[in-house]
Amino acid sequence: MAAPSGEQVYREVQDYYGKELQKSEDLQTNACVTLARPLPTFIKEALKCVHDDVVSRYYGCGLVIPECLETCWILDLGSGSGRDCYMLSKLVGEKGHVTGIDMTDAQVEVAKKHIDYHMKKFGYQVPNVDFIHGYMEKLGDAGLKDESYDIVISNCVINLSPDKRAVLQEAYRVLKAGGEMYFSDVYASCDLPEDIRKHRVLWGECLGGALWWKDLYRIAEEVGFCPPRLVTASRITINNKELESVVGDCQFVSATFRLFKVPKKGPAERCQVIYNGGITGHERELEFDVNFTFKEGEVVEVDAETAAILRSSRFAEEFLIRLAAGRAPGGCCPAKVKEKIVDPFQLVEHLEAKDLAPKPAGCCGPKGCC
Repeated sequence: MAAPSGEQVYREVQDYYGKELQKSEDLQTNACVTLARPLPTFIKEALKCVHDDVVSRYYGCGLVIPECLETCWILDLGSGSGRDCYMLSKLVGEKGHVTGIDMTDAQVEVAKKHIDYHMKKFGYQVPNVDFIHGYMEKLGDAGLKDESYDIVISNCVINLSPDKRAVLQEAYRVLKAGGEMYFSDVYASCDLPEDIRKHRVLWGECLGGALWWKDLYRIAEEVGFCPPRLVTASRITINNKELESVVGDCQFVSATFRLFKVPKKGPAERCQVIYNGGITGHERELEFDVNFTFKEGEVVEVDAETAAILRSSRFAEEFLIRLAAGRAPGGCCPAKVKEKIVDPFQLVEHLEAKDLAPKPAGCCGPKGCC
């Protein structure tokens, strides 16, 4: 038997998320509730403002709240009940805008029902959020125009699509030059065999349609994005013996990536960058991805690709950027290029190994004040 057809996938996903799942506790794996790192305080505060009915119908697999959001126009692919949209609605401010698109009528109706509640909660005179019924593979059919958004987000839904290339291609189309796709999803350690890909519950639980992580890199670059940048990753566990037997040796992670639409402007060069500080929630330090953390006022040498991203994106005004010197400070040779972490499974193993290492007791221990 072949993997599910596109129409069959749409129909079964709509039934699974619109009828069978009534709350996040109904899930049979932790794929859609995994969080790779703690929520920053300012996001916790925004989340407190979201209506309980919206939160209870949330099925996400990570944190998809990027930095530097004020006044941005954001599109949420597979917005579901609207939890992330409403958080973002508060964070972009009244001059920004958030659009959510989802193919499940029941979820869209839950989201729409609470627009007035949130606008009053945020003190906005005019709604800065809207919800559309449609397909993320066909954003044009939903009326979304070329280069109309600063950021596209997605939280654990691209794995549910029967045409993942179309999703990335459409996201690339609607992004402005310098725009970003910031998304969390489920990835497999291998190209999944057919018995997993055709399993109805595994599809609904976000595992059956998971991409082999290497395919993400290939597809993203083929549609025009810069190579994906890994932000976080965490291991997915299955709490169901029957599903475990189907999955076998295949492993899964929830991972957050960022993709940038960088204009082609000739050869790029390595640069030194200095973070100016001040981004809301990241005033002193900006964790851009697993390979680059920028501290306020500190000089960091970055590769040409990272420099091009910072120059062309919404982060341009947040950094001082200059060409890198030909020699390392105090040395006689060019600075050595640090090998990047690109494999989410490698990152998970690294993080798990750190967790197993002895931790200092006292104030700075796991439950301490710092």
